[in-house]
Amino acid sequence: MDIRSSHPSILCFCELLASVAFPSQHQSLTPAELTLIADGELFRAKERIILKVRDLLTELQAGLQEDLSRTSLLVPPGFDPSKMQVVKGERLEDCPYQYLDYPKHFLGDDKFTFRSLCWWGHHLVFAMIVEGGQVKQCKKNFFDRFHQLAGQGLELSLAPTFWEWKRGEGYTLPITHDRKAQLAAVLSGRAWFKIARFVPLDQPAMSEGRLPEVGRDTFRSLLPLLTP
Repeated sequence: MDIRSSHPSILCFCELLASVAFPSQHQSLTPAELTLIADGELFRAKERIILKVRDLLTELQAGLQEDLSRTSLLVPPGFDPSKMQVVKGERLEDCPYQYLDYPKHFLGDDKFTFRSLCWWGHHLVFAMIVEGGQVKQCKKNFFDRFHQLAGQGLELSLAPTFWEWKRGEGYTLPITHDRKAQLAAVLSGRAWFKIARFVPLDQPAMSEGRLPEVGRDTFRSLLPLLTP
């Protein structure tokens, strides 16, 4: 079941944000919009959700830090294992979002970052972003260890930018055992890549507070790609 259908107020809230961002010529509010803007509980619920998601992301960061301390990764020069950030915003395609970057490395042309994104009204995304000096060895690992990565629910981004978070045809290609040649063709001409796992918001990762567990499991599934 889609969370947007089970919680229509969340979808309506996203639509309200869109209407504020792109007001009509007369800037008048519809009856539905007036009902929403007058509903104080909607906004209090939003703040409670923000805090809960922030706590889940903070718990995930602590777990990833523990995993990182036991793992040797193909990290770029200047990598600092203590760097991280937790961010929240309101308008990723008109919907709120929160994310954790950890491990986090953006320095010059080098990117080596694991982003855990909660995109309201859409899904969770756990994505590894790599660009720069580590790409060559990571690509080699991808093909040498392909069958360790395949079948883990991971998808390769087909988008022309890191910052596209939709999935499906034209956006991502599932990493399955029968797609090695197709994936090789996509990766061959790229100087960067993003590999992600997408999780619907109505799955136990959210309803049972298992976001940290799923995030850590995703990162571990990527280790064949990221280790020497």
